[in-house]
Amino acid sequence: MKKRVSIQGFPVDVISYKSALDFVVSAIDNGENIQIVTINPEMIQCAKKNKDFANVIRHAELVVADGVGIKIALKLKGVNQERIGGVDFSRSLIQMCATANLRLGLLGAKEEVIQTLVSKLKKEHEDINIVFAHNGYFSDENALLADIKAAQPQVLLCALGSPKQEFIIYRLKEMLQGCVMIGVGGSFDVFAGYVKRAPLIWQRLGLEWLYRVIKQPERFKRIFPTLPIFLFKSIIDSVKK
Repeated sequence: MKKRVSIQGFPVDVISYKSALDFVVSAIDNGENIQIVTINPEMIQCAKKNKDFANVIRHAELVVADGVGIKIALKLKGVNQERIGGVDFSRSLIQMCATANLRLGLLGAKEEVIQTLVSKLKKEHEDINIVFAHNGYFSDENALLADIKAAQPQVLLCALGSPKQEFIIYRLKEMLQGCVMIGVGGSFDVFAGYVKRAPLIWQRLGLEWLYRVIKQPERFKRIFPTLPIFLFKSIIDSVKK
């Protein structure tokens, strides 16, 4: 069971990690297509300027709190929500595919990354059933979607970056059957070993974003001033409740 809370006009599901996985299993068992959005402050700020993206988020079947900014915004509303990070959750979905013999699709990243990832997953999970794998560079979107439809994945991880990955998934919801789809950003680079995650203590403190900024200073312009502005607006939003 999940309930929704509005953060600056956008839905966030209050749900445990386990319940979110149970929601996924139920959708697959019932032949339902669902879109999972791992929402963060940057996505909300983007959606405020992009009505089509806002529509996608509001129609997603599961919107989970990814990032300390969303967790703080919920806390201001009196909601204590555990963080459900995209990297961790998508890793759990991969494990689920391997254990339950579900058809897995992978879309995104560079060609060398996707090839390394497929090879690595097959070594880690002997019986994993990867029915589709394509890099994030394509000129004919319709042909790509047709190929995904033909492959009939039950779980699709889409690593194209936001909001492109969310738009692709939104289109696929009308084309597939019984598929759980999630946008995972740069997770493929992590899974394939091209990018190292923050040390565990940083992850537990919810400061993985800060670690990435330190390691990749070019991310600073993307985070600031977005995060401070988001938190300020969240304080105003909580006062209005």
